[in-house]
Amino acid sequence: MIRAMSYTDGEAATFEAVTAAAEAPGTTWVWVDSPDGGAALDRDDRTATGAVPEPTGDIATVTERFGIHPLHVEDVLGDARPKSELLEEYAFLLVKAARFRVGETTFLEEIRTDPVGVFVGDDWLVTVTVDGDAAVEAVWNRLADADRRALARGPDFAGYLVVDRVVDGYFRLLEELEDDIETVEERVIEAPDPDTLAVINDLRRELLSVRRVVWPTRDAVNALSRGDADQVADGSEKYYRDVYDHLVQLVELTETYRDLTAGARDIYLNTLSQSTNEVMRRLTVVATILLPLTFVAGVFGMNFESMPELGWPYAYHATMLGMAGIALVLVAYFRREGWL
Repeated sequence: MIRAMSYTDGEAATFEAVTAAAEAPGTTWVWVDSPDGGAALDRDDRTATGAVPEPTGDIATVTERFGIHPLHVEDVLGDARPKSELLEEYAFLLVKAARFRVGETTFLEEIRTDPVGVFVGDDWLVTVTVDGDAAVEAVWNRLADADRRALARGPDFAGYLVVDRVVDGYFRLLEELEDDIETVEERVIEAPDPDTLAVINDLRRELLSVRRVVWPTRDAVNALSRGDADQVADGSEKYYRDVYDHLVQLVELTETYRDLTAGARDIYLNTLSQSTNEVMRRLTVVATILLPLTFVAGVFGMNFESMPELGWPYAYHATMLGMAGIALVLVAYFRREGWL
């Protein structure tokens, strides 16, 4: 599906045809969602010479009109890592929108990422998404309705709005993970159980997924924030630097949360080890108390004929009292030493 709009004569006009939108005066934004030519760009379909098959369908119409290289479209549809490439004709930025899978619990499901390709030309912006994206949808509706003049500030500024909305989603994602980490820390301290360790490991995997998205995105946005892209005006660079600063903060938060989960795991393992040591200590105390009693019972249980104590009428009572006395003395000693 293709959507197109251009800012013309003080308002944003929508177009059904890509060519009409591109020829309209002002800034043009074309959004290609779920392109039907995506299957033609599968990496497995490359020929022996390494050539990339030409796209078809909606994406072919857009790439032909704006001169977008098939390799960059392949990066978007092939779900490559976040990146940026600067050409004379346009600047290409690939970011990932991250979210938890709908209907799944945070602890049991890893984070899902959806690629968003942003192509910034001199007077046009092309965004490519695979299966829709809430961030692109929100910016599109904002420019089409309430904030039409924002598109007049140029395609680089509109591209910034898309990237900034995607990065804001990372903050919401980490906020949810922060709540989960706090819950895990309480469980580790109050009532640790085997399920707690599984929850901690799930959180660490989710944070690793966030890290794999945030780190390369930071480097990709940095290329557009330092003045290397001719398509990004000087007035728009500060906005991309602001996004870069947010990504630096996200990297720091991700590392902090990973340290917190590692600390929670260490606390759990230490608690488990301490509990095991406590059980072993108690078993050792019991075994130590029973050891002399077993010795006494073994001595008087021998079947020798010449044992004078066996003929004493009070031998049984004296032996039982002696064993009880030994046990009481050992218990008192262990209590004084703090073992019980």
